[in-house]
Amino acid sequence: MKRLRAVWRRCRWLVPAAPLLLWLAWLALPAVPLLPPEKTWSRRVMDRGGKLLHVTLANDGRYRLWTPLADLPPDLAAATLAHEDQRFRSHRGVDPRSIGRAVWGVVSGRRLGGGSTISMQLARLRFGLETRTWSGKAVQMFRALQLERHYSKDQLLEAYLNLVPCGGNVEGSGTASWVWLGKPPSALTFRECVALSLVPQRPARRSPARPDADPTAGPLQSAVIQALRGRSEPQDAGFHLTAVSRPPRTAPHFTREVLRRGTGPVVSTSLDAACQETVERTLRDFLRHAAQEGVRNASALLVHAPTREVRAWVGSADFFDADIQGQVDGVRARRSPGSVLKPFIYGLAIRQGLILPQTLVTDAPAVFRDYNPENYDRGFAGPIPAAEALYRSRNLPAIQLLSQLRKPDFYSFLKLGGVSLPHPAGHYGLALALGAEEVSVKEVATLYAMLADDGLPRPLQWTLAQSSTAPVHPVHPVHSVHPPAPPAETSPFSPGVRFLVRSMLHPRQPAPTDEAWTAGFPGVSWKTGTSHGWRDAWAAAIHGEYVLVVWAGDFKGKPNPALTGRRTAAPLLFSILGALRLPCPPDESPPDLRRAEFCAASGDPPGPHCLQRTSGWCLPGISPVRACTLHQEILIDTATGLRVPTDDGRPGLRHETAEIWPPHLLELFRRAGVPRVQPPPFETAAATAAAGGGRGGNRSPRIVSPVAGRTYTLRSGDAGRRTIPLQAEAAPGVTKLFWFSAREFLGSTDPATPWLWHAVPGSPQIRVIDDQGLSASCPVRVELVP
Repeated sequence: MKRLRAVWRRCRWLVPAAPLLLWLAWLALPAVPLLPPEKTWSRRVMDRGGKLLHVTLANDGRYRLWTPLADLPPDLAAATLAHEDQRFRSHRGVDPRSIGRAVWGVVSGRRLGGGSTISMQLARLRFGLETRTWSGKAVQMFRALQLERHYSKDQLLEAYLNLVPCGGNVEGSGTASWVWLGKPPSALTFRECVALSLVPQRPARRSPARPDADPTAGPLQSAVIQALRGRSEPQDAGFHLTAVSRPPRTAPHFTREVLRRGTGPVVSTSLDAACQETVERTLRDFLRHAAQEGVRNASALLVHAPTREVRAWVGSADFFDADIQGQVDGVRARRSPGSVLKPFIYGLAIRQGLILPQTLVTDAPAVFRDYNPENYDRGFAGPIPAAEALYRSRNLPAIQLLSQLRKPDFYSFLKLGGVSLPHPAGHYGLALALGAEEVSVKEVATLYAMLADDGLPRPLQWTLAQSSTAPVHPVHPVHSVHPPAPPAETSPFSPGVRFLVRSMLHPRQPAPTDEAWTAGFPGVSWKTGTSHGWRDAWAAAIHGEYVLVVWAGDFKGKPNPALTGRRTAAPLLFSILGALRLPCPPDESPPDLRRAEFCAASGDPPGPHCLQRTSGWCLPGISPVRACTLHQEILIDTATGLRVPTDDGRPGLRHETAEIWPPHLLELFRRAGVPRVQPPPFETAAATAAAGGGRGGNRSPRIVSPVAGRTYTLRSGDAGRRTIPLQAEAAPGVTKLFWFSAREFLGSTDPATPWLWHAVPGSPQIRVIDDQGLSASCPVRVELVP
């Protein structure tokens, strides 16, 4: 006893100094980061309307989204404090009352609640403490005091609500709201807030993913509601927080690409979840029926052309199906496009004044050096309007036009439009018109967005533009604010050219039997493509402000006769358009177009003798202006039924209007099975020569191949294939053409048949003479390369 009194005498000065010492110890507590530095956080990918598309896993395989306290509902924080720590705002991290109550519960053997405060529980989560021992509890209290020393109450509560376990591998109340309930925390109801606040106490039993309710949760819910509202209803105890969704995996190919490119914890994208779901569902339903033909995979991309925003992105039919290599992104994969890019060849030809939609182009066999292309059906249609040639995807007219393009040529245009072409233009040659290059669905959509909107090669937008924040429902799309219109001269295609190409791609009305799926879509502009060997089927459409591109095929490149544009891709495309129900207002003609009259037969501006005329659009100053020479007035001797060259005063002469087709076109009509009524022959051959075939003074043949002044490069290692086709347009009545290289006679052909010249290096003058003695010539240059 004397010893105790002696100790008291020596230490009693500490009693009045104890508050000061405690205060100094409090101030000396070192600062630590509020959150575990070794942990990472999940990232959210949101659609344009704020719907969650995807949540990534943190580095430890958990879902952990950071949610500011201001974004959590006040009811959640209030319910958490009411159940876990009612004196949170008044203590310094350790509550003596709670500690005493917990100790007395252990001594008395009664359940009086735990002694841990919110700060202590945060310390356990933050530092990964084991708190079942006295030493562990002591460390926990020290860490709680340390956190309270350096952080505000709101900061501590915010950290706690973001780290608490919420069942499974989900951490944080905000994360649980997104992952388990599929909605933002701000949308939680009062009962959901109360139920969610109780999950961290027993996360394994009270996880929303469990179908059965924890029997101990009901009374606690009633007690918390009673404490918050002063009253509780019987149904409060029976409320069970049930997960309505799995962790979202919407548009996995798209979100993977967005996460690879984007930064930040939240990525707001341009994707519309409703459109995405509609496209995915329609694509799956279509493939379910197409599977009987071996078609099991497809991709689709929907783009809003004015903003270039991606609204739906389907990389494959099933991301998780390894049999179809579902994780390969078909939107980014590069495949042969077939004919799906032909509209841009015709657009360049219109821009350069070569054709108009009604201009006749030649669908006939042709040889381009050693390239001998043919149509898909291996037939030909003869002379047909350019619009029909494009709509029916005839190969030979497209190649003819491609060979005539000047700068920018098709290769340059594709490069300008963002298409990756790893080889020089000569590597592809004229086969570029038929899909010799490889492109992706994304690149095709970019080009068609140019055609649908301003003609500028702008990249697709994946994140949400500042001018476009409203969701786009499939039934009632909301249009984004258009960006400022760029100067017209910066666009590869003028508004008039774009309008004409779109009009050439409109469905024919009424829809033919083999295009029944186009019924109900009169305003859509669409095109298909089929790669060589039936490996890829394509279809692209412009529908109002939207561009839709679909691809069907096999990522392994397995051929399948069912993989054609019209048989597979086009029906899929129109099925998706029908499901989306996008608006398609009338396509208004731009101011740079003018209505004009054209000959219904030739497609040229009408001459004085053209009786059947039609109206159409033209580009003043650009479109071809040569007058029609097809319809001409002729004289018939009624006595003999023969033509006479001039009115010599004899009785019985009758004036008639006849179609005078050049001989090469007549031959093409004959081969295509298209009959053409020809005028009667002249009385004598001399009269024919005198009349010049009805073409007046312009009767000389016109060389169309080779092109004057062009350098032709041939390979020296293949002498048998070093040929250049020689072909000319002759006057009506000409039956024979004679070809010369300088003074060397090469051979003779009829006007419809090209002469294959076995070229030699040099700069010869190619000359042609018809059987009436009229001639034409052109200089060429031939080079040999190894």
